[in-house]
Amino acid sequence: MMIPERPALERRVLAALDGSAPGGPRIPVLLGGCGSGRTSLLLRLRDLIGRSQAQYIDVERIATTPERFYAALREASPFASHYGDNAADRGARDAFDGALAFLDTARVAEDAPATFLLDEFLEVRTFESFPGLRTVLKDLVGALASSGNRFVLTTRFIARAHRLLRDVPAQFELVHLSPLSAGEIRATIASNGGREDDDPRRDDLARMVHALSDGRPAYARMIAEAATAMATRGAADPVGALASLMAPGGTLAAACRFCYELRLHRARGYGALKAILDVLAREEPLTLTEIALRLRRTPGSTKDYLSWLEDVDLIVSRQKRYSFADPMLRLYVRLHCRSMLPSEEEIAHEIHAYVLDHLPTSEPALALAGRTEAANGEKSWGIIEID
Repeated sequence: MMIPERPALERRVLAALDGSAPGGPRIPVLLGGCGSGRTSLLLRLRDLIGRSQAQYIDVERIATTPERFYAALREASPFASHYGDNAADRGARDAFDGALAFLDTARVAEDAPATFLLDEFLEVRTFESFPGLRTVLKDLVGALASSGNRFVLTTRFIARAHRLLRDVPAQFELVHLSPLSAGEIRATIASNGGREDDDPRRDDLARMVHALSDGRPAYARMIAEAATAMATRGAADPVGALASLMAPGGTLAAACRFCYELRLHRARGYGALKAILDVLAREEPLTLTEIALRLRRTPGSTKDYLSWLEDVDLIVSRQKRYSFADPMLRLYVRLHCRSMLPSEEEIAHEIHAYVLDHLPTSEPALALAGRTEAANGEKSWGIIEID
């Protein structure tokens, strides 16, 4: 699997941890939507810092009960801690306090500070339903701010992170993950067995992948890997790769469905929110009034629905006009949120429109002409040039 190297961002985070940047040591909070590379960056940091000095923790996977969360932290840790391991036997509040104490007191060799990489840290909200744990997020933030250890946090819920961290101590540094550049995508393709370094076709491939993926690492990885695999039967075809990935059963369609459903289930008003996303998938950007008319709801109730979608970062508002935060997710809704699976012709049409919207005007615009049977019996996506 391609794990992109992002040297400038990695240096920024490491400088914040060790205090070499102005302002002294800080706690970086990495903010990015689905597929933005939060997890891959943490895994890279773990290897750069050293696995004996840094512990990666996928909070989303182990936020079940406070007791089991505390046990999972300790069982997978390379660090020693003087805090007793019987906290989980005394109930939910004691177990969560034990987890906070472990994050604070764990040390590496020679009593040096430990580094914890907390992926999806907002998932500790799961514990708010347990007795005495209504303020778990504030408790966590306060414990990390006062600890002598080092922490890097991530979350996909950007709006919620901003609200939580609005009034916290200054050592929390919000870092919005920027898209990969075409050069970073090119370097990643090369490091994962792509074309030769001096092959000009790799530049073309990187530019196309960058445009189609909007620089999102997960999307770029899937498109680049599929296009490179297709190159064994001819020229690398990122547009054909995108079409196959977004077809029913495609890995990119599955990734978009995960993001779509996860965010909707974390918001209020599931059905109404899906209806608004369907409206915006057909036409965007739209004003509140335009959405309310199409939805046949009052402006007041529609405004509530829109605020709930913004809360989970599914939509953005610019100059009072609403649109999808992620264009790829809009493509997914257009193709898959319907009563019937999309036909090959419908996929070709939607991918064609998406490509024309995303390719730079200086690039030759490519679109799908349809699917043909390959000599080996597999389906292959064809492309034609569009003036």
